Amino acid sequence: MPTKGTGYAAVLGAAEAEVSAGRVESALVGFNEAAKADPTSKEPWVRTAQLQFDAGNYGRAIVAAEEVLQRDPTDMVADSVLTVSGLRIASQALQRLQGNGALASHTARTEAERLAATMRATMGEDILDSGDAGDRKTRATASRRRAVPRPATAPTAATKAPTAETPAPQRRAIANPFGGMGN
Repeated sequence: MPTKGTGYAAVLGAAEAEVSAGRVESALVGFNEAAKADPTSKEPWVRTAQLQFDAGNYGRAIVAAEEVLQRDPTDMVADSVLTVSGLRIASQALQRLQGNGALASHTARTEAERLAATMRATMGEDILDSGDAGDRKTRATASRRRAVPRPATAPTAATKAPTAETPAPQRRAIANPFGGMGN
């Protein structure tokens, strides 16, 4: 099995140069060659996942992210690419179903409701917000009523949980899976 050496480093460097020059397809070929030069390395797969995600090739981004996670199960970039790509594919599929009237079927509607429930449980009640400010305020008030009672002292900014009014820079991290990942 090849090890990381000058051959691997040269191929990886050439692929990065292709990215810098805006030649994404050529860069993807280079990252594929780097992955073959060192099958244990996650770096070529991370870059492939990022490039495929940026290009809107969510299925390919998922495949590359899964390759990363096989090599490093704790990689946050790959986890983010996998999650957001999956959500985007699901969203596109739901839009197609809705456009074809297929969500009127009991089975499709039930599955869509399960997905929505999972998203709310994972990311918070307001994740599927319709965008109507009045609705949002009503739901936020109802959500606060259902919340666990607060401690006697107010939480500090460092311990406070994000709310529906999270500032825009923090919200971008959800839309951009690479935001805040340091890569």
